[in-house]
Amino acid sequence: NLLTSSFILQGWRNERVVHVPNVERSRVILVLDSDPLAQRNKVQEVVKMMETELGGGWIFHKLCKVYLFISSQRIAGCLVAEPIKEAFEVLSYPVGERQDGAIAKRRRSNPRKLQFGEIVLEREVIKRAPSEVLHENLTGVILCKKEAVHAVCGIRAIWVTPSNRRKGIATQLLEAVRKSFSKGYVTEKSQLAFSQPSSDGQALASNYIGTRSFLVYKTGNLCR
Repeated sequence: NLLTSSFILQGWRNERVVHVPNVERSRVILVLDSDPLAQRNKVQEVVKMMETELGGGWIFHKLCKVYLFISSQRIAGCLVAEPIKEAFEVLSYPVGERQDGAIAKRRRSNPRKLQFGEIVLEREVIKRAPSEVLHENLTGVILCKKEAVHAVCGIRAIWVTPSNRRKGIATQLLEAVRKSFSKGYVTEKSQLAFSQPSSDGQALASNYIGTRSFLVYKTGNLCR
């Protein structure tokens, strides 16, 4: 059973603990592509589970750093991060409407307008704004500044098991990334960028960074 085998983790002899949350019997460990096969195989199992919910074929590659939140010897959450060079500041993003637990699809009541939830964008307005570019995400269009800014860490994907959501695990994973992604110093929140944020991801990024003007990035823009 993939669900059972992926979530149980008794611990590895040389696991890399990078953050200990103020939660009993919890820790965040970091797994790299150079780590032992058993650790990399466990990451692959977790990624497969993530893909059933987030979509397949894009979550993980060899340059990624994978953070696992372990609670009572079970994997409760996973964050996949990658090195990047630049990102774009968000100007505005759609407010997702939920229907039966899902993000409502975009509606087009007027062919000259694009409507995403409660936000309506005039096509003519977009054309007259050369300083802005459109960033497609999983729920609609995000308006970003055209000029890129320096960024260090790309948050490729964050996932928490359904039974552990709304417990602050995603925030603890982000804190672990800031503490350990760059060797020797803590990464500033302003140097984190998010890839393809869903509606929930947009809310998480905005709340964690402290502003709706968080950074997004293109997944092909890696720092190799």
